[in-house]
Amino acid sequence: MIGKKSKIYTLTLSGVFAALITIFTAYIGHIPVGVNGGYIHFGDGLIYLAATILPLPYAMLAGAIGGGLADLLTAPAWTLATVIIKALIVIPFSNKTLRIVSKRNIAAPVIAYFISATGYYIAEALLFGAKAAIFTSFTGSFVQSLGSMIFFLMLGTTLDKLGFKARMEA
Repeated sequence: MIGKKSKIYTLTLSGVFAALITIFTAYIGHIPVGVNGGYIHFGDGLIYLAATILPLPYAMLAGAIGGGLADLLTAPAWTLATVIIKALIVIPFSNKTLRIVSKRNIAAPVIAYFISATGYYIAEALLFGAKAAIFTSFTGSFVQSLGSMIFFLMLGTTLDKLGFKARMEA
C-alpha cells in the first residue's frame, strides 16, 4: 500500500501537476499577445496551487517542467527562461496550512508577479535586446499574473470549501 505521505505519492502528484500546468499553459486559455512570442494563460494558477499543496522542491519541479514543456510546444525561445522563472515563482507560497487560500497565499501571487515580470524582462532583453520594452513586458506580465491569480483564488477557495487539503493529509 502506498501512503499519501510516501515519495511515490508526492512524485505522482507532482507529475500530474506538471501535466496540468503544461496543458493549461499551452492550450487551455492560451492567448498570444505581443510580437515577442508571449502569451496569456492559466498555467501559473496551477503552479500556485501546486506550491500550496506540494513540498517546495516538488512544486518547483512541477512548475519548471510544466512551464518548460508548454514553451517547447508553443514558444521554444523562452524555454530556458521559463524553466528558471516558473521554479522561482513558487517560493512565496506556503503549503504549511490545511487551507490553500491563506493570508500568505493571497499575497504570494503579487510577489510571484514581480519575480515573473522581472525574469521575463531580463530574458527579453537578453533574447531580443529589447531593453526599452520594460513597459510592454511588465504590462503583459501583469495581465497574465492577474488572470492566474484570479484563477488560483477561485480554484483554491472551491477546493478549501471541499476540504481538499485535509482529505489529502488523511
